[in-house]
Formats: sequence, C-alpha cells, structure tokens
Amino acid sequence: MSASALPVLMYHHVSPSPGLVTVSPDTFRAHMAWLAVHGYRTVGCDDLAGFLAGDPLPAKTVLITFDDGYLDNYVYAHPALREHGLHAAIFLVTGWIGDGPARPCHGGSGATPECPDHRRCMESVAAGDSDRVMLRWSEVEAMRAAGTFEFHSHTHTHTRWDQRIAALPARREALAGDLERSRAELSARLGAVSGHLCWPQGYYDDDYRQVARNSGFRYLYTVRKGVNRANSSAETINRIVIKDKVGAWFATRMWVYRHAAIGGIYARLRGD
Repeated sequence: MSASALPVLMYHHVSPSPGLVTVSPDTFRAHMAWLAVHGYRTVGCDDLAGFLAGDPLPAKTVLITFDDGYLDNYVYAHPALREHGLHAAIFLVTGWIGDGPARPCHGGSGATPECPDHRRCMESVAAGDSDRVMLRWSEVEAMRAAGTFEFHSHTHTHTRWDQRIAALPARREALAGDLERSRAELSARLGAVSGHLCWPQGYYDDDYRQVARNSGFRYLYTVRKGVNRANSSAETINRIVIKDKVGAWFATRMWVYRHAAIGGIYARLRGD
C-alpha cells in the first residue's frame, strides 16, 4: 500500500532541560521506539521531493526534521536514532556551528555535556558563545557518517530580514547574501548543498520565496501544520510540531497525518 500523505515531524531540542520547543530524551526515545515497533520507514528530504513529484512511498513513511542544530541533537537524539536504525534531517543555522572535537554522547564514554533550555541557548548564541550550546562540524560529520542525520540549510544567521530592513530591495539583498553564505558553508564543510531550505521562525512571503528560488532552493519548509500529498507545493512543505507527549498523543498524530483526507480535515479543525 502506498502513502497518500507524508508526515513531516518538527523537533528542535531533545534535552533534559525542559522549556520551549523541547522534548525530553525519554519522550524522544519513546517516539522513535514507537515508529520502529509499528513498522515506520524514515526517509530523507530528497525522498520527500520525489514523493511530491509523484514517486510512491510505503504507507508507513515519515520524515523527521530538526531546526537550528543544537548540541542536544547530537548528545541525545543521535543515539536514539542509531539505536532504532532511524534517520532524520537537521536544518542548520550554519553561522552558529563551530569547530572542535566531537563531544560525548549520552550513554557513551565521557561526561555528558550540559544541554541548556531554549532560552539559555539563545542567550549563549546572542553572547557569542554558540559553541557551548550548538553543534560542531565534527559532530555533524559523525552523525552523517553514522547515517542518523542529513543536513540542509536554515540560513546562515537565522535573521528575520523583514523585521530588520524596511526597504524591499535592501531586504532582498540581505536575504540573498544570508542564503549564499549558508550554501557556501555547507558546500565547503560537507562537499555539497541541497535544494532544501527551512525558513527561520517559519516566516516567508512571495519575495522571500523568489529570493530562495534565485539562490538555488526548490523545497521550502514551513511551520504550517497540515498534510503533504503527492501534488502538494514544494514551496510550502507542512510540518507537525511534536510535543513532549507520548502514547496516544503521538500515535494519533502519526495515523492522522499519513491519511491525506483525514489529516487535511484535522489540520483545519484542530491543527495540533
């Protein structure tokens, strides 16, 4: 049986420090165990691109995404994905990713690094100390080599240029430069850059999309809830915000959002 819709899950933090956009390590492991036990196949962003173009996928297929590139993605999410043989994608803010040796993962040798809550992470980034809370390129490469994660663009600076620059030509130029720096960094570090882009804070408009097209991006990820059908727009990819809940909450959303008609109705009526 082929999929009528492809759920795209959205995570940010997997951390024992509760807060905004965070699930606990226990919750994330429970989500991954549920997917594995119930026969779900995790795919990459290029598989989603193929699906939108009409390529069939099995009914129980899911794309797992993470935004920004926090250290806890390596410390806690990476081991859980590896344990269950699953795969996910991280949209990196390339200007926040640093250099240095890979740090220990939870459950491995060495002391587990502190993974602060979202507020403290943003404070560290703003203070110029992103290395304490964000991934390093060595960790990106380790996860890519292990097959747990693939990596795409979330811009270079995570700036909402519509809030910073009023004049439209200057705003377009700033966004184009931001995207170009992201592409250049991903190409230099990983040897290639894809056509997949996730918007910071989920914001986009027609001008943003045109700049993204001109910069080489074809698949644009939003924070809009809904289903992704074979004929859905590649420029408005829907994602499901995953909460720190297990059991029936997670199971229900997985079932709903892989059924195109039911998921579309559910998203319009409830959207959670």
